[in-house]
This record gives sequence, structure tokens and C-alpha cells, in this order.
Amino acid sequence: MTEAHTVVSNEQWVQERKALLVREKELMRLHDQIARERRALPWVRIDKNYVFDTPQGRRSLADLFEGRRQLVVQHFMFTPGAEQGCSHCSYMADHTDGALAHLAQRDTTLVAVSRAPLADIERFRRRMGWHFKWVSSDDGDFNYDFDVSFKPEDLAKGEVYYNYQKQPFPHPDAPGVSVFYKNDAGEVFHTYSTYGRGVEVMMHTYNFLDLTPLGRNEEGLPYTMAWVRYHDRYETAPAAGSCCSHS
Repeated sequence: MTEAHTVVSNEQWVQERKALLVREKELMRLHDQIARERRALPWVRIDKNYVFDTPQGRRSLADLFEGRRQLVVQHFMFTPGAEQGCSHCSYMADHTDGALAHLAQRDTTLVAVSRAPLADIERFRRRMGWHFKWVSSDDGDFNYDFDVSFKPEDLAKGEVYYNYQKQPFPHPDAPGVSVFYKNDAGEVFHTYSTYGRGVEVMMHTYNFLDLTPLGRNEEGLPYTMAWVRYHDRYETAPAAGSCCSHS
């Protein structure tokens, strides 16, 4: 417990902090190395004509780049017929708008893609106050080809192909992040996808919490991220000493 945590002099704290800094630098160098290996992965040419419903009409995957060479796609769980998008995908998306201008400076566009109809997407996006582009893959193959949506017959088997392996999954849609590149000839390539905990790349709040004494403070919850709510559905911040709001 934090109340019983070791308390030392500033001099000893600095000594132990510098020891941890060595480990942090090792982690950062490993992070940089993995990023280089990620960039070195081979690419897959996209030959299928994926088309999406957008506020500007029907658009191809190549159109979603908006004139830039790189495209990042958030596979946002919003199943047709659902009242609202996934709360955890919404937690991810809450971190997006502030990054858009900076991504554009590095030749990168970010867009969310869901299977829900565009009208439902736009209604929910207005409620949440988001400005990033969000399009509907509708009944096309895009979500299925990138292993973030599953046919009823696949779900009935008890296992689906997700995060590069067969495993049980309780929902018809799953979270993910995919990256694409478009060359000067207009050819589009799939360069990278990540699923499962890999989508934490979008959850900047976790990076802040990982710096704190309480950390993510998710021990004892029914499941990881059980505390997360839509940002317009949180109640008053919990009182000092409490874990988190479970309402």
C-alpha cells in the first residue's frame, strides 16, 4: 500500500532514481530497436477495392489518405444496430484529436473505421465532440480481411482468428490499429497491424498513470479497464483514498 511505502532522504532517492534511469534508458533503446524492426517489415499490396461511406460520399481506401503517404486506421468497435460505439475504443479515440495536426506534419492521416452505418457514427461522434474523420466500412470486407470483425458462423465455432492466433472472442467486432502506405503511383500497401494490448499505443492516459504511485490501479476490478466510461458519463471524481468509480 502507498501509505506504508518506503520513505528516504532526497540523496538516497536520487541514487535509486538514477539506478532506475539506467533501466528506463535500456527500455527506450529496446523501444527504438523494435520501431526500426517494425519499419523493416515487408509490405502487402492492397489489390482489393475497399470502399467506405464518408460524410463526403463513397470513398476508396486510397482516398482516405487525403493526399498524404501514410494512413493510420483505428478499427473502432461499433457494431451495426448498436446504440453507441465501444467504451474502450472511445477511450482510445479521446486521445486522437490533439494529435491530428502533428500527424499531418509527418505526412500521416488518421481515420477511424467501423461497421456501423454512417448516420449512427455521425450521431455518436457529435455526442462525443470528436473531430477526427470516421467512416463506415458498412457490409464490405475491410473489417473481416483485417481480422477485427467476425461472421456469426465463426463466432459459433467458439474461436476466431484475432491477434494472429485462434482464440475465443465474445464480440462480433474487435479493436485494432492498422497502418498503410501509398506510393507515388497510387498503390496502397498494408505495413502493420496491432491488436489486443497493442492498441494501448493510442491510450496516452495510461502513459501518465504508469508514472504515478498508484499506477493504473486496476487490481481487483472485474476486468482490465472496468473503470473506463464514456467521457460524458463519468460521475464526480472519486474521493481521496478510493480506488475508482464503479458506477
